[in-house]
Amino acid sequence: MAPFLAILLATAYLVTAQTSTPVACPSIPASVNYVANPKLPDPFLPLSGTRITKKDQWACRKEEIKQLMYRYEFGVMPPKPSSVTASFSSNSLKITVSEGGKSTSFSVSIKLPSSGTAPYPAIIAYGAPSLPVPNTVATITYQNFDIAADNGRGQGKFYDIYGKDHSAGAMIGWAWGVSRIIDALEKTPDAKIDPKRVGVTGCSRNGKGAMVAGAFEDRIALSLPQEGGQGGAGCWRIADEIQKNGTTVETAHQIVNGDTWYSNDFKKYVDVVPTIPFDNHMMHALYAYPPRGVLIIENTAIDYLGPPSNYHCAAAGSKVFEAMGIKDYMGFSSNSHSNHCGFPSAQQPELTAFIGRFLLGKDSKTDVFKTDGKFTIDEKRWIDWSVPSLT
Repeated sequence: MAPFLAILLATAYLVTAQTSTPVACPSIPASVNYVANPKLPDPFLPLSGTRITKKDQWACRKEEIKQLMYRYEFGVMPPKPSSVTASFSSNSLKITVSEGGKSTSFSVSIKLPSSGTAPYPAIIAYGAPSLPVPNTVATITYQNFDIAADNGRGQGKFYDIYGKDHSAGAMIGWAWGVSRIIDALEKTPDAKIDPKRVGVTGCSRNGKGAMVAGAFEDRIALSLPQEGGQGGAGCWRIADEIQKNGTTVETAHQIVNGDTWYSNDFKKYVDVVPTIPFDNHMMHALYAYPPRGVLIIENTAIDYLGPPSNYHCAAAGSKVFEAMGIKDYMGFSSNSHSNHCGFPSAQQPELTAFIGRFLLGKDSKTDVFKTDGKFTIDEKRWIDWSVPSLT
């Protein structure tokens, strides 16, 4: 008999459907039996057991996926704090956050573009930009490790507010910081940044972080995760299979030993990945509503990044964009090169296209899904569901 997993969740929530009308989504049942599944779970099948048939139903399915991911993998994202204030001076945006009688502050540096007209689009770069940013787009440099340390659980400004035992792993802390940056930009026109045209990027662990930030913060217009590998572009189920075949790759089991990026609760499931009611193709799918751009940039030459997993996982995630009629909002580009977090010129056309379309408002073609790896999509191995015709 296949093992069952009890999901202890009980959350009521409101989301905004495509009609911009708030919709009350059904609460996640307090106890749900989930049958272990070695294939990639069906993103169109809610816990209710009835597949969605309409585009507007994706709003509640998305919220359900988010709540499951908070519970199993990442830890909970706190609601917006009671107070966020900001000041701008000498290209530095200082952000002060207060909640529950506690306060903390952090700053980000803003480099305005040399061309264009204010307010400018901007890209928030974790640590420092590893991708070329055009001279029409501002760069916001964000020291995310100050918000949540990646070498010590419960350390950083996020935990100064919410406590060192908060369920959130570092990546949720980093995403929380991105949200506070956008809050601050919305209140600080002197910064000359358009908060409705903000992207996010990072590489390696920060590539995972950029993927998570864009997935859980709907105000991100474009995400450019670079060489994040497993936990970002790749799926845990596929990574386990790659490892069984003799390739050294980052798996869920390996990633929780020493790193603080995920919730402590994730450790319960890393050796029984098929019992998790989602995989990371469903994180990609969170970008499909409200529709936002995401270009996954990977490196085929580094086995540890799990190139086959990245490719197959992204292909599965793109099926939600296809069903929603926005297939070209998600792109995938994997190129072989030896410099981790380097950026080969071969990937420049797709980067230019995505930035042009989603941050600069250009009519760019973003229907990109390519790799120089010798991969073929084995849908029978990983996918036992079809793409519905959503109305």
